[in-house]
Amino acid sequence: MRSMTGFGQAILQDKQVKVSVQIRSVNHRHADIHLRVPKLYLSLEDELREQTRMRVHRGRTDVFVDRTPLKGRGYRLEVDDTLMEQYCDALQRIKKRFRLEGEIDLGLVPRLPDLFQFKEPDHVEGSEKNLVLRALEAALKNLTRSRDREGRNLKRNMVAEGRLLARAARNLGRRAEAIDQRLQEQGATVGAGEAGGGNFKGSINEEVVRLASHVEMLSGLMREREPVGKKIDFLLQEVQRELTTIGAKAPQLEVVRLVLGGKESVEKIREQVQNVE
Repeated sequence: MRSMTGFGQAILQDKQVKVSVQIRSVNHRHADIHLRVPKLYLSLEDELREQTRMRVHRGRTDVFVDRTPLKGRGYRLEVDDTLMEQYCDALQRIKKRFRLEGEIDLGLVPRLPDLFQFKEPDHVEGSEKNLVLRALEAALKNLTRSRDREGRNLKRNMVAEGRLLARAARNLGRRAEAIDQRLQEQGATVGAGEAGGGNFKGSINEEVVRLASHVEMLSGLMREREPVGKKIDFLLQEVQRELTTIGAKAPQLEVVRLVLGGKESVEKIREQVQNVE
């Protein structure tokens, strides 16, 4: 069992660039993946999203990718040719107008404003792409570990409530046998002296059998390692429906007490399962 809430990060670098990946995930009905990447990595978005989807099956997942060139590397140096021509023309005009001697010193060029610019590459090199994908995979592994840890806590709480629910189902099974016997002996009416009296509306045996089956399936799902959140949520609706029917058909004090206890466990499990993948 795995939680939808978690965090994972990884930082990898080579001689040119450092790549940092952070991933945060929270509960959501479906798999909802959002990427924030540098402009240079926009062409990798589909591949990054698919790689994330293979690891995350449910929940909102935010992936942040950051790129940091190392010591001026990872950029290309560009010269603004048009601006350089304008500088040269201006210097020649100054030299001619003021009748200055000598040649233009190349040492002046690096000091000319806005002439040189460092720009990112137009495309991702193969080695850098592999670095990004490896960083994402490492962050996803850390995210999975985080979600697994939280999932173990959720499972512990859900299993405890599942045991209480199973106990209520067993006790309702015993009451169903007593009710069937009473119905056979006295018909469909409970004696006026019955504690928490009221009229039985029929046998609850079928509902109790279905309830026991649902509870057993619920216990099995809690042991699964695959994503089971939606399955458990659906099964809890079925359990709730059977408990409601049992309470309506057999308004006996002990039955009502067991039904209310079962519904309380169902609610507590439902609260936990909202964060289960």
